Amino acid sequence: MTPAQGTTTKAHKTSRKTTRAKADVSAKTAATAAPQKAATSTVKQTKPLGHVTFVGVGPGDPALLTLAGRDVLANADAVVVEGPEHDAFLTYCPPGVEVIDGSGAEGSRALRVAARARLVVKTAKSAANVVRLLSGDPFTFSSGAEEAAACRKAGIGFNVVPGVSEVSAVPTYAGIPLTMKGDREVTVVDLAENKLDLTRLQPKQTLVLLNATEVLKETAAALIEAGFDAGTPVAVTVGGTTTTQTSVVGTLETIVADLRAAKVTGEAVIVVGAVVEQREALSWFETKPLFGWRILVPRTKDQAGPLMDRLRRYGAMPEEVPTISVEPPRNPQQMDKAIRGLVEGRYEWVAFTSVNAVKAVREKFDEYGLDARAFSGLKIAAVGDKTAEAIGAWGIRPDLVPSGEQSAAGLVEDWPPFDEVLDPINRVFLPRADIATETLVAGLTDLGWEVDDVTAYRTVRAAPPPAPTREAIKSGKFDAVVFTSSSTVRNLVGIAGKPHASTVIAVIGPATLKTAEEHGLRVDAMAETPSAEELADALARFGADRRDTMVEAGEPVTRPSERRPGSRRKS
Repeated sequence: MTPAQGTTTKAHKTSRKTTRAKADVSAKTAATAAPQKAATSTVKQTKPLGHVTFVGVGPGDPALLTLAGRDVLANADAVVVEGPEHDAFLTYCPPGVEVIDGSGAEGSRALRVAARARLVVKTAKSAANVVRLLSGDPFTFSSGAEEAAACRKAGIGFNVVPGVSEVSAVPTYAGIPLTMKGDREVTVVDLAENKLDLTRLQPKQTLVLLNATEVLKETAAALIEAGFDAGTPVAVTVGGTTTTQTSVVGTLETIVADLRAAKVTGEAVIVVGAVVEQREALSWFETKPLFGWRILVPRTKDQAGPLMDRLRRYGAMPEEVPTISVEPPRNPQQMDKAIRGLVEGRYEWVAFTSVNAVKAVREKFDEYGLDARAFSGLKIAAVGDKTAEAIGAWGIRPDLVPSGEQSAAGLVEDWPPFDEVLDPINRVFLPRADIATETLVAGLTDLGWEVDDVTAYRTVRAAPPPAPTREAIKSGKFDAVVFTSSSTVRNLVGIAGKPHASTVIAVIGPATLKTAEEHGLRVDAMAETPSAEELADALARFGADRRDTMVEAGEPVTRPSERRPGSRRKS
């Protein structure tokens, strides 16, 4: 072996020792780090449990949901509901919220509660913020307590937002106070599944019976046997707090026969006691002017909300049927030219005749990157308060709104004539529907103004409603129809036929009244000013007068759909 070879061999051996030493260090380091990595990995994989908020939504009326309940829903990741009756509350949830149906459990109450509790716990393990909706109050004759206990057992935190219990809400909506001077003792009895000893009840106390409908005959007999007078007043309320609410009043001796005669069925809240006698004087819900009325609202879908909300306030059941679709004009160049002219100072006035006209111009402004500053130096006119509000939302206060009749004719009456000295420009920009009347154009022309009458949007007839709806319209199953424009009259008749002679007709103004009469309809009510709210108010006044007339005549109060006059006289 040469010296060079020996040097190489030593170097090689040294290299192997160094490599082995590095490997040993790496192994030790890896062995030491392994538990740390495993621990870190375990921490990352551990998902914190969610949180559940039990929210009582009341017994039926969506308006009984508390503000606290709305706030909780606004931050929900998942919502566990009891069925379609809770759909109304989902509007308060953020987009994309997970909705879980908890109504599928079957069997005894214990089995149902256990199944729902497992579902809530399972949901909380996969979602951070879970809201559990329960009818009534979560901790009053509800499964909320059992479900909350299951969450606690699983280590899941929870909150409770109280709700209005059916125990108090339904009698209140029926006009029955549970407590009064001299009647301070109330006992609530749930007859579900359990055999209860009713002999311990005191005949002088007020009773609220739950789940007693199917055993009412036996319950009434047992109460009489326990010492209650057979003539003790009884009120049975089905569909409590909703517009389908029906109450039947009788006595312990007669109530079963009274229910049968009234053909009222379904689960009910039953009140037994002298307080029932107050219903005749205190009934406030079922005596609303439009209570239980089925009202057709033929209107564009995005505009039906305020009218339907107002009708519900009067106890009605409005049903929206689209008859009009608002679409862009076939020839957009006309609007493009008008908007350019507006920016270039071509006009002295801009006249808006509808909310849709405001919307159409605003969309064009957005398209061109314009804002309200483009109206600088222009005068703005609006037909009606609603149109003025739409302009106001743009940050603009109209210079002219009709002081009298809220219509095109009313606007013409207040419009100043063109003055060559005071008015530097004689041109008016009028964005409107393709089927609008010529009243405003003719009136402004007579006043010396030159009008650019521009089609800003088209109103297109919607598709016919489903066959059951068309049949209900023709056969008088709707109690009333509210028309918000002449086009809704024409389109409804065109796609579904004329309303039955017994149906009450309400219109938003004189022009709509004229169109309705041209189609052979007699108008019963007309809004004093052209707004959705006033239209509902006008119909409510008609309903109240109609009810008062029946009461004064000693007749039972019925809805228009329950009466069938042979024909409708045209006014």
